[in-house]
Amino acid sequence: MAAVEQESAARPPRPLWRRVVGPAFSVVLVVAVYAWFLPQFTSLSDVWTAIDAMTAVELVVLGLAAIWNLATYQFVMVTTMPGMTLRQATVSTETRTAVSNTLVGGSAIALGLTYAMNSSWGFSRSRTSVSLLVSGLWNNFAKLGLPVLALALLAFSAPPTAGRLLAGALGLAGLAAAAVLLWVALRSRASAAALGRWLARLVSALLRLVHRGPVTGWDRALTKFRDRTVLLLQARWHWLTLATLVSHLSLFLVLLLALRFVGVDSAQVSWTEALAVFAFARLLTAVPFTPGGLGVIELALITGLSAAGGERAEVAAAVLVFRLLTYVLPIPIGVVTYLFWQRNRSWRRAPNTAPRTELVPETV
Repeated sequence: MAAVEQESAARPPRPLWRRVVGPAFSVVLVVAVYAWFLPQFTSLSDVWTAIDAMTAVELVVLGLAAIWNLATYQFVMVTTMPGMTLRQATVSTETRTAVSNTLVGGSAIALGLTYAMNSSWGFSRSRTSVSLLVSGLWNNFAKLGLPVLALALLAFSAPPTAGRLLAGALGLAGLAAAAVLLWVALRSRASAAALGRWLARLVSALLRLVHRGPVTGWDRALTKFRDRTVLLLQARWHWLTLATLVSHLSLFLVLLLALRFVGVDSAQVSWTEALAVFAFARLLTAVPFTPGGLGVIELALITGLSAAGGERAEVAAAVLVFRLLTYVLPIPIGVVTYLFWQRNRSWRRAPNTAPRTELVPETV
């Protein structure tokens, strides 16, 4: 451990251009989507007309769906964080979402904030690490699985094309490979170590192509991951799977309601087509080009739903309403939950004093 810390301390800082290029690219991308693409794609006055035509009842239903979507974030956290209450999970997840949605590199900042919050409530860093690892893993499983599910549903509603079949096969192969790797990692300490060594050799071979040194210690890292997570996953994998699916599908529900309420009916874009576009757009967020996928998600959804048959102005209106409720709305809520955490002392505990659980070994 000391050697790793010395190596990290001795590592030179990244050049200035590398620190600037990421934020600059994010700004250029967002400006290009909103200031150039959207006005070129459709009439902004027609977009506003479609939004303004929604009834009060439709706005209330959309608001309730958006609130429910935000509430589902907590289900995953309480499942992966034994001992945490729903109220604590709400404060943590909403604050983390607000930070991720507003700051370039916000995911890393939100990660540190999560550790700080959980530590203030007495949870160990080990338990927080397990929660973040497992929830992130299942979230990526869902991102891989939803496109496969959507393409399978489309195959029953329309003749499958070669492109759909290829995309479905690739997605299914990726999902199956990830599931097999996870099973091998959790099977035993020996299999986890063997998998770590194999992955290290594979990655090292790829790094040699770009003249980078080999990676080491992956066998120990994967064994440690297995020791930390195996009991939790054996006990709660089904609840975690259900909570993750509910969270992703609740987000899709907000999009589908927005489409229907602005006038995009099922004759233009069926719910299965909308699910397919949504799933592939969500897959793009696996690479954090911009905070919260700003610009990237809008571009993918608008072009995909329009290609499926939706009117351009109505599709753009639905996507903007969807992003207002799922990207913008969590920001002020997250500010409130952050201030609540700062001021509220009744939940505070000394570090590592939260009730212990057998599902997450604290000493591993």
